[in-house]
Amino acid sequence: MNSNVRWFADLGLADLEQVGGKNASLGEMVRNLTNVGVRVPNGFATTADAFRRFVNQPSAAGTVLAEKISVRLADLDTDDVQALAEAGREIRAAVMEQPFPTDLETDIRTAYAELSGGSDDASFAVRSSATAEDLPDASFAGQQETFLNVRGIDAILQAMHEVFASLYNDRAIAYRVHHKFDHDAVALSAGVQKMVRSDIGTSGVMFTIDTESGFADSVFVTSSYGLGEAVVQGAVNPDEFYVYKPALRAGRPAVLKRGVGSKATKMVYTADRSVGRTTEFVDVEPVDRRLLSLTDAEVEALARQALLIEEHYGRPMDIEWGKDGVDGELYILQARPETVQSRAAVTGQQRFRLNETGTVLVEGRAIGARIGAGAVRVLESVEQMHEFQAGEVLVADMTDPDWEPIMKRASAIVTNRGGRTCHAAIIARELGIPAVVGTGGATRSLTAGREVTVSCAEGDAGYVYEGLLDFNVTESSIEAMPEISTKIMMNVGTPEQAFAFSRLPNSGVGLARLEFIINRQIGIHPKALLDFDALDGPLKEQIGEAIAAYPSAREFFVDRVAEGVATIAAAFAPHPVIVRMSDFKSNEYAKLVGGELYEPEEENPMIGYRGASRYLSKDFADCFAMECAALKYVRDEMGLTNVKIMIPFVRTLTEAEGVISLLASHGLRRGENGLEVIMMCEVPSNAVIADAFLDHFDGFSIGSNDMTQLTLGLDRDSALVAESFDERDPAVKHMLAAAISACKARGKYVGICGQGPSDHVDLAEWLLEQGIESMSLNPDTVVDTWTRLAALG
Repeated sequence: MNSNVRWFADLGLADLEQVGGKNASLGEMVRNLTNVGVRVPNGFATTADAFRRFVNQPSAAGTVLAEKISVRLADLDTDDVQALAEAGREIRAAVMEQPFPTDLETDIRTAYAELSGGSDDASFAVRSSATAEDLPDASFAGQQETFLNVRGIDAILQAMHEVFASLYNDRAIAYRVHHKFDHDAVALSAGVQKMVRSDIGTSGVMFTIDTESGFADSVFVTSSYGLGEAVVQGAVNPDEFYVYKPALRAGRPAVLKRGVGSKATKMVYTADRSVGRTTEFVDVEPVDRRLLSLTDAEVEALARQALLIEEHYGRPMDIEWGKDGVDGELYILQARPETVQSRAAVTGQQRFRLNETGTVLVEGRAIGARIGAGAVRVLESVEQMHEFQAGEVLVADMTDPDWEPIMKRASAIVTNRGGRTCHAAIIARELGIPAVVGTGGATRSLTAGREVTVSCAEGDAGYVYEGLLDFNVTESSIEAMPEISTKIMMNVGTPEQAFAFSRLPNSGVGLARLEFIINRQIGIHPKALLDFDALDGPLKEQIGEAIAAYPSAREFFVDRVAEGVATIAAAFAPHPVIVRMSDFKSNEYAKLVGGELYEPEEENPMIGYRGASRYLSKDFADCFAMECAALKYVRDEMGLTNVKIMIPFVRTLTEAEGVISLLASHGLRRGENGLEVIMMCEVPSNAVIADAFLDHFDGFSIGSNDMTQLTLGLDRDSALVAESFDERDPAVKHMLAAAISACKARGKYVGICGQGPSDHVDLAEWLLEQGIESMSLNPDTVVDTWTRLAALG
């Protein structure tokens, strides 16, 4: 348009020095991606040249604002939060007192008149865009101000003035110093963009890479009711979704995982037109909090736009989006490069691990797979930052970028509110500091001075433990693993850690326990779900709360099992993932919600109602049918045919034949769509007549724990005989050798899952000599065991 104002449609990434990273990116998308299905609201931006003329115009007294700012910041110690606050306040006041040059104000008025179409009720967002913002190596996320629902030209001009001043927010000053940016070299552009009516819809943030593990084949979407600033600020715990890119590209169902956030509040419009008072937080109706704020179709539609953006930019992206509650369409509000995982090295593995456990004081969402410890410092507002001491655990209701000057000095961060895509989470990742967000009540549960350990190294959930617990950090090189004569697979039972584990060297998953998925993702006895309508009282209320976001109790079970299996399968694709059907014992099933109503009391559940015999019983038939439905959906609908099925504890050939027939009746037929069914070889009868069992299965996975206890006739849960438990006993090795040789003779798969090969190097060597095809290990032993086996030659 001119040297002061440019339309988004005329901008691109090459204009970053003129309109900053955010506005250049908006222009890039409007100009290049609108015609392929990416919806970006129109708008215009002021230029960096306009900002520089603004700060360099002489005042009536002959002073130049830019020179005053430069002098004021020259020797500022940004670690002195009080001095920082005083300097920032003085500079912002000076900026607000400086009038816009006449030509700049005229050009803004002209552009606004065209964009608004003359409507005084049209609503706009006024956003900041710094010339050193949204770069591939520094996000500057949320450092400057954004104003929403701005109406009328006078309010637009005031908001733009506030945006200019926000270049000198305390957090922005400190962030530039921390990242070694010259204050004088950074200019600001103000963008004016049509509002999307997400105040009566939904909004959120999405990343085209997993923010915690760096897994590149997923799109991570967060969503909540109302304006997206609530999600960005960390004021709300949003819903979370993971989308599998290969399935999305293939036109298959692609949602891997759904998580219901508390969504207790939302940001909406007010009737007040005063800048800074145009939005407010209101409570979300309790019934809506329990529901998912997006449908699968909407999640996939957002992810498709995200893929188009990622493919255009050629790198992982951090994207804000909004659903308009009037027209129902999904819009992209801004996009910036993801700056943490996309730059992380993959040649080594740093692993934090607790060596002891303690009392859990609070729990929330884990940010960064690290552990930190120290004394608690509870801060109720940013004005208290000067009280914070280096090495303390920062505890607050929520932390926005204003807290950045002390965040980098914290050993860990804990908040009541916020999700994994809020600004605080992004900054914590950049700083490499563990954070537990969305705890709900950390400021009430944690008292000042209390020593705690903050663990984000146990999956999606982050825990704050009582006391200073012992932990260690190990470093392993995974750049070039030596060749060995067997395949190293992993035992993975927790879907939330699958993305991270998949980055280790591996040949797939040798054991994914369905009972772990059921316990962690469902926690309710399957028969209690099937009988939901007949239940009453507190039990029905408890289960009803858990399943509220799903159409029915049955669909809750099937969908949640499918989510867990699909997440693990997607993480390790195209490598095989062997999923063992549920192997709860009756005493373990009884511990699930409602379980005591359905489970028998057995003298020895270890050799009782479990495995194949349970699947074949009439009493469990409907429950097993749900497990089969979940596996069939993952394989046939989502296309994750790397999933193999494993049947545990098959005592007899009659059970073997019966369970294969039962699987087929549920649409899971051996050989159909490449399905392989593996048997857990863990009962002595399996090895004694191995060849006969192999008539019904595609191979064995040796369960050395049960095989050892049943061969030696001891209870591995009894401390009285525990010292006799040894997989290397000649009788046990005889059974293992028989199973391995039978599989090799038939050309069928044979592997072992368990700690034996990790714990006993001589057993591992013996298994290699026997020609074992694979060893499935716990993830924390993979690198060391692999290296040890390679040394055996």
